[in-house]
Amino acid sequence: VQLQASGGGLVQAGGSLRLSCGASKRIGSFDRMGWYRQAPGKQREEVAVIISGGGTIYEDSVKGRFTVSRDSAKNTAYLQMNNLKPEDTAVYFCHATSRACIECPLNTYWGQGTLVTVSS
Repeated sequence: VQLQASGGGLVQAGGSLRLSCGASKRIGSFDRMGWYRQAPGKQREEVAVIISGGGTIYEDSVKGRFTVSRDSAKNTAYLQMNNLKPEDTAVYFCHATSRACIECPLNTYWGQGTLVTVSS
């Protein structure tokens, strides 16, 4: 399974960007699909995830500003980022997990990172 992330770039504080993550398989088969980010000198952290039932989970600092969504017809997930702040600057990674059965091992997939830079 391959995940292809795109959409990063340079934006001024208060601006918006939309990240896309295209998958090589049906995204409905994923238990979770979403985004992590890693800022310089910091650990990778989960930013937003959409779970198989459609529910979403957000890291506290992005609540109300970021929205994760998916388009099953396009096998693509999105991260709409509004009101961006300099502290959002990081490499953003697409991430997904799947499990063939309840007792089967968890499969984890990562896309390549896409850099988001927010200038003040």
